Amino acid sequence: MASLRAFLRATRAERNTPPSPRLAAAGLPPDDEVLLDAPDARLGPALVAAGRGEYGAAAELLAGTRATGEWEHRDRYVVRLAAFAHSRAEWLTSWRAAAPDDPDALLVAAELAVANAWESPARAELLLQTGPLVEAAEAGDPRDPVPWRIALDRARGSDADHGEFERLWGEAVRRSPHHYGCHVAALQYLSTGPFRSPGGNGSYRECFDFAERAAQDALPGSLVQALPLHAAFICLTRGDGRTVVDRYRLDAAADTAAALSATYPAAAPWPAELRNLLTYVLIALDRWEDALLQVRLTGPYTTSFPWDRFSDDPLGGFLEAREEIHRNVPAARCASRAAEPGSEHDGRAHSGDH
Repeated sequence: MASLRAFLRATRAERNTPPSPRLAAAGLPPDDEVLLDAPDARLGPALVAAGRGEYGAAAELLAGTRATGEWEHRDRYVVRLAAFAHSRAEWLTSWRAAAPDDPDALLVAAELAVANAWESPARAELLLQTGPLVEAAEAGDPRDPVPWRIALDRARGSDADHGEFERLWGEAVRRSPHHYGCHVAALQYLSTGPFRSPGGNGSYRECFDFAERAAQDALPGSLVQALPLHAAFICLTRGDGRTVVDRYRLDAAADTAAALSATYPAAAPWPAELRNLLTYVLIALDRWEDALLQVRLTGPYTTSFPWDRFSDDPLGGFLEAREEIHRNVPAARCASRAAEPGSEHDGRAHSGDH
């Protein structure tokens, strides 16, 4: 599937084929203009410099997020930088050698170590070995919640008991009560492992209870408002989850996330993961027209999550999802919705306070 899609995109580019009228009528970019995991304007230069083996731009970027307390952006940038270091680590090695106590370098190194351990069949054992590095990151800046998100991810993979989870969660929320990454990590922990109720099914309702409480308490514009969407995704992608959660809760989670999506800029890289996850959930709920709106809002941007949970070709998965939406929304309605006043296609983009 991946090689076939690559071939089709290359062939279309070589022939200078115009965009599909069907895609254009629906207000969507053609397949060959869709970008996977595109960095934003701040992260892009840091990745380019890292590709040259230079760490200065990454160090400046993360130091800036720490100085201004931009914890959500910091978390996203750390994840992307660590993913880049997975295949190109020279810049991170040089950074750590030059500044072994730099809290930003320690944070990227901890994220990389935990992410690598998660990919191994010996996950639990390797995650336990990451303890000193994660603890060093935790000590880097006492205000920073991101090391505690990494610690929560580590706890989930190493089957830490509930007491340890409560300790880590307490440290995280003490630093940032509404940090999105920590809330997602906590939700994932609650849905798996030692916290699961003996019968298994109860934890899905518990996940929704946790997610809905957090969303209600979230600040305006905060991504934490989308936490029930993650709970819905967990339920919809596990065989027993759908049967024990009311359809009302699934729809309400999607509605809340859609309202949040509408406040964010259209066709921007950083809200793309929310919109891709929301698109998946809406498709699973057979809400095709709502899904069409989200793929319009995401524009040319797609993200590996959630499509990489089902395919080695996440870009292909997203493009297939767009095709499925087209098949289920009448073409005439696609065209009329794309031209509606007030949509992102009239030149106005929604603004948010994130």
